[in-house]
Amino acid sequence: MSRVPRVSGAPRTAAVCATVFCLATTAQAQPWLQPDTTNRSNQSYFRAIPEWAAPNEYRDAQGNPGPKYWQQRVDYTIRTRLDTLQHRVSGTARVTYHNNAPASLGYLWFQLDQNIEREDSRASLSDPAIAQTTLPAQARAFLFPDRSGLGNTITRVQLVDERGRLMDADYLVNGTLMRVELPSPLATGANARVEIEWSHGVPEAGTQNFNGRGQREKVRDGWLYEMAQWFPRAAVYDDVNGWNTDQFLGQGEFYLNFGSYDVQITVPRDHIVRATGTLRNPEAVLTATQRQRLVAAMRDTVPVFIVAANEVGAPSARPAGTGDLTWHFVADNVRDFAWASSRTFVWDAAGYTYPESGRTVEMHSVYPRDAMPLWDKVSTRAIKQTLVTYGRMAFEYPYPQASNVHGPVFGMEYPMIAFCGARPSADGSYTPALEYALVGVTIHEVGHNWFPMIVASDERKWTWMDEGLNTFLEHYAELEWDPNWPEARLRGYAKNIVGYMRTTDQVPIMTESDYIHTAFGPNGYAKPAAGLVMLRERVLGPERFDRAFREYATKWAFKHPQPADFFRTLASGSGDNLNYFWRGWFYSTYANDQSLASVTTQDALPLTGDASKGQFYHRITIDNAGGLVLPIELDLHYADGTMERVRLPAETWRKNERRFVYGHFSSKPLARVVLDPDAAWADVDTSNNTWTAPVTPIP
Repeated sequence: MSRVPRVSGAPRTAAVCATVFCLATTAQAQPWLQPDTTNRSNQSYFRAIPEWAAPNEYRDAQGNPGPKYWQQRVDYTIRTRLDTLQHRVSGTARVTYHNNAPASLGYLWFQLDQNIEREDSRASLSDPAIAQTTLPAQARAFLFPDRSGLGNTITRVQLVDERGRLMDADYLVNGTLMRVELPSPLATGANARVEIEWSHGVPEAGTQNFNGRGQREKVRDGWLYEMAQWFPRAAVYDDVNGWNTDQFLGQGEFYLNFGSYDVQITVPRDHIVRATGTLRNPEAVLTATQRQRLVAAMRDTVPVFIVAANEVGAPSARPAGTGDLTWHFVADNVRDFAWASSRTFVWDAAGYTYPESGRTVEMHSVYPRDAMPLWDKVSTRAIKQTLVTYGRMAFEYPYPQASNVHGPVFGMEYPMIAFCGARPSADGSYTPALEYALVGVTIHEVGHNWFPMIVASDERKWTWMDEGLNTFLEHYAELEWDPNWPEARLRGYAKNIVGYMRTTDQVPIMTESDYIHTAFGPNGYAKPAAGLVMLRERVLGPERFDRAFREYATKWAFKHPQPADFFRTLASGSGDNLNYFWRGWFYSTYANDQSLASVTTQDALPLTGDASKGQFYHRITIDNAGGLVLPIELDLHYADGTMERVRLPAETWRKNERRFVYGHFSSKPLARVVLDPDAAWADVDTSNNTWTAPVTPIP
């Protein structure tokens, strides 16, 4: 909107001036930004949100797990082998499914995520056609890979009875899901045991991979394998959706059950393995020197080399003998298991001790020599930063160790282990930007241990509940790592989301993950993170926000929250009705465009009869053109060079969401008014955010 000049006119009568206070309600018959002119229904931004399920005995009105909250538990015993000649992994999993639901189950569903790699997968078949008529060879190899040998090969599915006897199970495969029939309904409180034997090829980075997660890559010293979504995993059955049978299409990630894992991984003798969980047989797979170094490393916050660069590939760096080695890992109360294996790994480690509890967390980084000198400089230190910041803002890291692995997967997370990229040039040089990239991706992926590995939301549906919350915490961890962290790299800053907010081709944050058709990163990561920074810094203040956020994190740790549980917890814990914020920022694609429509000034004394209020009364008219309801911030610059900051709450708009007239007394004339002076509200048009007093011509 155009700016209206300042007007100083003759005094008005008190009766006329008093009408200023009701302008907000009488300016327009319909005060709502999104009115329903047909049915005349309640369209206020502040109304209750109908998409939220009614509170019940499983989830209450404060966002708490209810008195009868339940979730399933699934335990795994897995024996697996990596064939580095055929680049295949094979294994047998014995799965114990504990039914805690208040209903019996006639069958079980399992996720077969590797089937996404098949040419006939739904993800592949629903991929848009290539627009170009010709492609260079490298692009053809990437876009039309050879998928032979990829996808799950299921060789055996059997049920295990109470005596341990095996009997063939009736099962069917539906894309990335497998249904296993049970001989009789599984009652509440009972468990079923299923044994599955499978194998699949490990996709090669850049030539075969569709989902971009588990991959293999050949580096200077040999092959490097990152194994993720590599075994059949039980699907979630919960109180909201029953069986969660969303197909794995690649964009919507994972929704999984908590349980225990006992995993034995057989690999070539010259390999080093890092995995979810704790290594149970270090005497069998590590040398005496390496075991001594590990003990010393846990007493030091400075990383210690367990396998140094000059030891990679040396026979002395592996236990004496011939033949493959089996690494044995166990983990409890985790929702997934991933691992990495390679003969190329340099390995450094250190310990971090939480001052409050005295618990020491092991920190490990493994990477090929190609990743030096960058990785040995920052990886383990970035893990520590994550433990510190997330530990303070959410809860202490509860697991015994956190590992970071360098390989072809640039950024992916699993319990206790992260896969990250960022590699120096061949000559070892790297830019400051690459260092920031490695620190940022490490914080982000290790940070995913909190959301969603522990606060285990449904990633298959709600990207923002893990990516957005994690990016929000990442924002503060990065600033604590370096207070001068480049602003352009901070996805929590409102100014960095403005370009996305201006686009017309958006979907709301509250859109299921696989149906976010464009700008997935801004939608699922940056926009929710920027919104939460707004809430913390501008709406609620750090003290109220932090208490409510920690409450959400702690009470939903090792459980399955839904969106309404988060929204209700933040509102209840902070003492604010935040419906307007959730509705606008999360449930719509409207933008913020507040504008200064006019600034007028009159003598205050005829209006009030009280000289103590000041000589001038300023009316500042603010229009809401963008469609969001947000608080208002103004800087009032006076003619004498002084300045005053005015903050108005979102409730300012409660009677008229389109226009608000703010009245302000002062003893000084106004020279300039600036709306959203800190660029903190992602205003998409700042050309209408400043008013300047007209210059009085010299006679």
